[in-house]
Amino acid sequence: MNYFQLFGIEVTFDVDLNQLSQTYQTLQKSAHPDKFAHASSQEQLIAVQKSAELNDAYQTIKQPLARAEYILTLRGVELPNEQHTFGDTSFLMRQMELREMLEDVTHAEDVDGALEAAQQELAQEYQQHFSLLQAQICENTEAANMLACDNLRKLKFYQKLNIEVDRLEDSLFDD
Repeated sequence: MNYFQLFGIEVTFDVDLNQLSQTYQTLQKSAHPDKFAHASSQEQLIAVQKSAELNDAYQTIKQPLARAEYILTLRGVELPNEQHTFGDTSFLMRQMELREMLEDVTHAEDVDGALEAAQQELAQEYQQHFSLLQAQICENTEAANMLACDNLRKLKFYQKLNIEVDRLEDSLFDD
């Protein structure tokens, strides 16, 4: 049973997160290990496994990039690992430019303004790639799925870069 079936929802990128949360809470209450405290050890083990599976499924479907990756996996798309070389040289150049932009923030006259501008630029580019990913997942053709893999990797890069921005912000304004 796949994660979407576990929650009784269609395999789709656009998920009603409120409904997902409600269904998760209902399922988690019925399968929670505490309900099986007086049951046999085998029933307790099954409850723990079911609860863990529900948690994994919920976290995967709740997070858009994890959801996209899971959908692609369900479709039989082989996802390249993180160390796999990126063939998009323009994106590799863009990665270097963005990293340089973050380095420049620390030396800017107006650190607040430079940091805000960097955050806006990253958010805009993330949203562009996210919209593409969403459309590619919905298209569900072999070509679109392969393009979605590339966009997913790019979005993971932006996610990591946003974590770096948060760390930079903490280090600059931590008094």
